[in-house]
Amino acid sequence: MHIHPEDEALVAEFPWLGDLARVAVLLNPASGVPEAGDSGVGRPLLWPAGEPWPQCSVGHWVYHRDPLSAAERREWQEMDEARKVRARNGTGQHNVLTHEEAAAQKRIMNGASSLDMLTWERISTRPDPCTDPVAMVPVLQLRACDAPRVFEGRDADLLQVLWCPNDHDREDVAGGYPYGGPRLELRWRRSTEDGLTPATPPQPRRAADGYIPRPCTLSPVEAQDFPEHDHLPENLRDVVETWCEEQDRDYHDDFACLGGWKVGGWPSWHLTDLQRITCSETDCGRRMRLFLTMDSGGDPSLNVGRFGELRIFVCPDDPGHPIALNIQ
Repeated sequence: MHIHPEDEALVAEFPWLGDLARVAVLLNPASGVPEAGDSGVGRPLLWPAGEPWPQCSVGHWVYHRDPLSAAERREWQEMDEARKVRARNGTGQHNVLTHEEAAAQKRIMNGASSLDMLTWERISTRPDPCTDPVAMVPVLQLRACDAPRVFEGRDADLLQVLWCPNDHDREDVAGGYPYGGPRLELRWRRSTEDGLTPATPPQPRRAADGYIPRPCTLSPVEAQDFPEHDHLPENLRDVVETWCEEQDRDYHDDFACLGGWKVGGWPSWHLTDLQRITCSETDCGRRMRLFLTMDSGGDPSLNVGRFGELRIFVCPDDPGHPIALNIQ
């Protein structure tokens, strides 16, 4: 495992932090075409000849552009002109909608999130029933020799991650947690299984922008990963922060929640307060651990959420329990 000298200095100053550190496997994807059977992103997977390719038949959230009627456009333009008149009269109220204007705009928008005033189209994202299943897309293939800790306790040496390249917002997709992203499937295999051959997946019928990964090779490296500020003992947070500032370092940016594609480690909660994700299996309720982080940008050229991270959480007691998904 790679231990950075600055990590060693942090643990030497605060030995209890060493007990909180987790091992993360940084995958370091880089543009390139992996060999068949190697760890990699966005390439055909080793697939059993007789196993059907997975498809998604769950409803999707789809981006829509709906044109205003001629009467709606005229009404909106008249309200804009009324505001300009108020501005010319110097009343100072030209940016304040009247009750009547606000009601009219709400009616015209009809639940849409924005209005394109060049094309005069309402823009919205809303669920569409999936009447024609969509082929899942290969996202990641990982071998046990590249991340052995991932496979501890499993009769497998090959992990495959696939997703439906469309947004979903159903509780059963994300383990009961609010979510708006791809639906995932994990396949665990033995590479010695009979009939495994490189399979070219069918093209998905529909895919959202940013959900088709660019092919990448991986260069896995183990590293120490420290927890988010909110995971630290409350009476010691400020002490750690002060020490880091004295070293001209930032605890979160330099030590905690390593970024990029990684297996294991600690999750960052940079968009929300700390969320306690617990196992949804009946009578379990154990707090789940971060399993895999897939980041936007970089060589895979993905865009999940608002250019964020998609994270998979698993139950620490039983790997057979349902996964949970989260985007930050």
